[in-house]
Amino acid sequence: MAEPGKVAEPVLCHIEDGVAILTLNNPPLNVVYKGLTEALGEWLQRLADDASVRVLVVTGAGDRAFCAGSDIAEFRPLMKKGMIVPAKLALQHRVFAALDDFPKPTLAAINGLAYGGGLEIAVCCDLIVADAGARFALPEIKLGVFPGSGGPVRVTRRVGMSRAKELMFLGEPINAGTALAWGLINRVTEAGQAMPTAMGLARTLVSGPPLALSLCKRAIDLAQGATENIAIAQALPLSDRVFSSTESQEGVRAFLAKESPNFPDALHPKESL
Repeated sequence: MAEPGKVAEPVLCHIEDGVAILTLNNPPLNVVYKGLTEALGEWLQRLADDASVRVLVVTGAGDRAFCAGSDIAEFRPLMKKGMIVPAKLALQHRVFAALDDFPKPTLAAINGLAYGGGLEIAVCCDLIVADAGARFALPEIKLGVFPGSGGPVRVTRRVGMSRAKELMFLGEPINAGTALAWGLINRVTEAGQAMPTAMGLARTLVSGPPLALSLCKRAIDLAQGATENIAIAQALPLSDRVFSSTESQEGVRAFLAKESPNFPDALHPKESL
């Protein structure tokens, strides 16, 4: 049974043609509360192990918000020293990290608001597609706190330190055009087209080589945590794996035959992640 005032299914899942769609389902603003975070974590674990899923798309129910942040009503009992991390932030860190580290390509489709924890969820995805009317903000400073679920790290890595400080110090929203110019998001679409555009990209990724995409994602992530030479050295074994894979054999065969490659629907057992 759902908590009072909460929806029965805070995260919905639909799978079609290799694309899993997770919908944050707490309308109208899809605010984050503990039950939603737990449900998101459960779905991420399930989908990571599902060989039929090649790409993940995360979106929000309705057209007002992808996610407008945390349920502020949850804050009051947690505003004592030593409480917020074990009661809320530790769980959010684990779940958001599972999305950030998801072993397959991920996209966020943004309609309306991506504020606070909503933006922190979105930047865990590899690619972000936003409706032209979408707005982005990290307004926590106006509550006397700052983003606590990865925003200071993940947003800064996307937009750089000076722009991240502007977002977090001032707490003011930016529009989709500014978010695109800053590198916070990847695509801006016409009104109502964020999800169709994200699905188009997802279908393109589904037709690609799953092992190569997953290991390429891992190689890119290495750039964030090591010096250039160390990151390149760590990526070399990943290159060895893809060059010796059945995917590579098919890609080279198709290129030489002037054909489109037909990559496998699932990883070969010997090439599992």
